[in-house]
Amino acid sequence: MNPQLLWLIPLLPFTGFLINGTVGRKLPRAAVSGIALLCTAIPAIIVATLWASILGGGSGILAVASAPWIQVTGFSVNFAFAVDHLTAIMLAVVTGVGFLIHLYSVGYMAHEDGYWRFFAYLNLFMFFMSVLVLSDSFLLLFVGWEGVGLASYLLIGFYFTKTAAANAGKKAFIVNRVGDFGFLLAMFLLIQHFGSLNFSTVFSSISASSTQGGFLTAIALLLVVGAAGKSAQIPLYVWLPDAMEGPTPVSALIHAATMVTAGIYMVCRCHTLFDRSPYALGVVAIIGALTAIFAASIGMVQNDIKRVLAYSTVSQLGYMFLACGVGAYTAAIFHVMTHAFFKALLFLAAGSVIHALSGEQDMRVMGGLRKKIPVTFWTMLMGVIAIAGIPPWAGFFSKDEILYRVFVSDNPIGKLLWLVGLVTAGMTSFYMFRLLFKTFFGEQRFAEHAGAGHGHHDDAHAGHGHGVHESPWIMLFPLVVLALLSIVGGWIGVPKALGGSNEIEHFLDPVFGGGVELAKSAAGASEIGLAVVSVVVALLGLAVAYFLYVVKPGTAGAFAQKAKPLYELVLNKFYIDEIYNAIFVTGLLGLTTALFRSVIDFGLVDGSGWAASNGAKGLASVTRKMQSGNIRSYAGWLALGAAAVIAIMIFGLHNIS
Repeated sequence: MNPQLLWLIPLLPFTGFLINGTVGRKLPRAAVSGIALLCTAIPAIIVATLWASILGGGSGILAVASAPWIQVTGFSVNFAFAVDHLTAIMLAVVTGVGFLIHLYSVGYMAHEDGYWRFFAYLNLFMFFMSVLVLSDSFLLLFVGWEGVGLASYLLIGFYFTKTAAANAGKKAFIVNRVGDFGFLLAMFLLIQHFGSLNFSTVFSSISASSTQGGFLTAIALLLVVGAAGKSAQIPLYVWLPDAMEGPTPVSALIHAATMVTAGIYMVCRCHTLFDRSPYALGVVAIIGALTAIFAASIGMVQNDIKRVLAYSTVSQLGYMFLACGVGAYTAAIFHVMTHAFFKALLFLAAGSVIHALSGEQDMRVMGGLRKKIPVTFWTMLMGVIAIAGIPPWAGFFSKDEILYRVFVSDNPIGKLLWLVGLVTAGMTSFYMFRLLFKTFFGEQRFAEHAGAGHGHHDDAHAGHGHGVHESPWIMLFPLVVLALLSIVGGWIGVPKALGGSNEIEHFLDPVFGGGVELAKSAAGASEIGLAVVSVVVALLGLAVAYFLYVVKPGTAGAFAQKAKPLYELVLNKFYIDEIYNAIFVTGLLGLTTALFRSVIDFGLVDGSGWAASNGAKGLASVTRKMQSGNIRSYAGWLALGAAAVIAIMIFGLHNIS
């Protein structure tokens, strides 16, 4: 494939953004959606061509660079793109799933006033995400990194007239800036120690050295801070659940295929650095495990259908972080790919449910929908089974690979981390089937023609009371495609122990080969045995959910009342948002009020003005007495001045001689 075609992958979405962003308001909706779809379909075709070249025997390694972008003494960075096998997988996910979400949005946002603006923002997001994935240097990656943060702010706050949406957008932007500060510091250290930000230069220098110095650990930990912000890990995960205030396609785009996986991609891209810092890898593993089980516990009791999926995303990202932390980079990328399929499916199916109920998102007033919206039900069922980790759906193979690699890893607490991951798998199965049963099974708990009595989030569907109705096929087609991918998408990673050849591991060997990942521990663990255990746990979660919400639908509520303090604690998300608000928001406002307003503004700025004005008034009150209007007084002052001048001249000349 011609490497120059790589430029088109980000430039076409940017062109769509410029056209729709400038003149889209004046164009018919068909033209707006046509431009947006064309500018995402062509990059997807280019990526498909790239894959055809790779699968046809080509190396798949492409590079294209402009003239030097930044060039100062001893330091230069090109605006350069490069494609290897890791990039190829990420590009396929970003462009493929991204196009399906664009297609779905044509139907979902059909009644939205800001139609042109929405598609302009979607194209802008695709531009920055493509730049992030294609970049051949830390600096260009950071451009895409910051760009997706900007685009996500615009998309999350799309309904900017709503306070909740505006605040959610600001929250996402600000929390991500905390992580980005760590990324910036890491780049400064890279320049200091390697004199470059190019991936090839930095990673080859690390590989050529046997050093495992503290500066490598410092850089790795700072990169982890950046990844924790973008990929919503503890303690910077709080922005992602609130991002649900954006339109549902935005949730699918941000939470499934693109932005939230950027941190995972960055850690995997920097595996050469992380392999030299076991301490940093341990931190990544612990953060991932804690995030996975913490978010899963919150997701078990949420009632908003989109928030359940949001906390599910945080939990699944924790799985990916856990895989990176034990050096199982291929397993992490494998789960990134399968997660993109089933999580995009789940969000878009949830959007179809919201569409059917004219904006309703509360699962407590749903129920009995499986016969009214059958296509949505069956496709969402595929996504639920996939994320629950039941074979042969895609999620089973990627999740099982992570659990196995954690179990046999050299991490001193690897078995404990595996247990946390296993328990999280059971919790995931429970809350996802809980979502399915509360939404589609049981008695109908909604009013057919109530409009949007409770639907207060997705404004595009609020107030359109047409009764329960299936979505149009422009929305259902992406669901069907993603449902198929959620079934077969994991078959490229079937391990040898289960009769497969783990093709994705061989595919990524040129990127990760020779790293920690290939050092398989001789722990005597049976991969088949561990897989059986994980499936049993997933089925147990399904069984518990079925009993509580189908067989005995009132049982869960009775349990919640018996353990009300614990239930309220988890329902309120352990009050983390309130704690953060008290410490950081209120505390920071108090500090700035006390320091900047009282000391600097009132004391220094206003005080200096007061001192200057009053000093001038005091000096004026003294000097104005010289202007008495008395001629004799003026003559005296003149004589005194003349005497002073004569004295200076006499004594000055004497000193000179």
